[in-house]
Amino acid sequence: MTVIASFFALTFILVKSTGILSMGQVEGWFRQAQTLSPIYIGVLVVLLLFADLFIAIPTLTVTLFAGYFLGFSFGTIASFTGMMLAGISGYWLSYYFGERVFCYLLKNKNHRQEAKTTFGKHGFPMILMSRAVPILPEVTACLAGMTKMPFLRFLIAWSLSTAPFVIIASFAGSISTLENPKPAIFTAIGISTLLWLGWYIFRIRARKSSKSYTNERL
Repeated sequence: MTVIASFFALTFILVKSTGILSMGQVEGWFRQAQTLSPIYIGVLVVLLLFADLFIAIPTLTVTLFAGYFLGFSFGTIASFTGMMLAGISGYWLSYYFGERVFCYLLKNKNHRQEAKTTFGKHGFPMILMSRAVPILPEVTACLAGMTKMPFLRFLIAWSLSTAPFVIIASFAGSISTLENPKPAIFTAIGISTLLWLGWYIFRIRARKSSKSYTNERL
């Protein structure tokens, strides 16, 4: 996870250092697209959230923008579509092409099998809680593919993780204005806090489970 997360973090650093895809630029694109047609804004949202698979994108901010510029319904549809495309693509790309990376990271066959077993046990809740931490959603999607998690199981976890996040953020963006951005600001803080808390509890339980498993083996 650390190696894969480092790769995605590197893309974030490159984006920040070069000034490509800054939030100022993204907001400018939204405003330009607004003068044309809502369809262009929807396409922009889908492309940005899909690109999050390859370049670290602040998904919460983009989703808030989607709700603000497109309204709740269309903002939700566009954001959900983009995130689902990113997750599904990450899963299948890793499923078919991630084996070499997996073998490179874990050269011992037994260690690879143990990793698959561990992710099989904890992968579902990890995906559910993944939006608590930037980059983690893409990491878990790739790990799900690498470890050959059943696609339906991954799809359910990814959908359950994505849908509430998108609905809440899009709604907050839709009721926000330039004069009153408080709904978006409070929602961003609330979502981040709640997901961090959930991730923290999951990590504690996962550690206890791991210690119990180790003691049983000893």
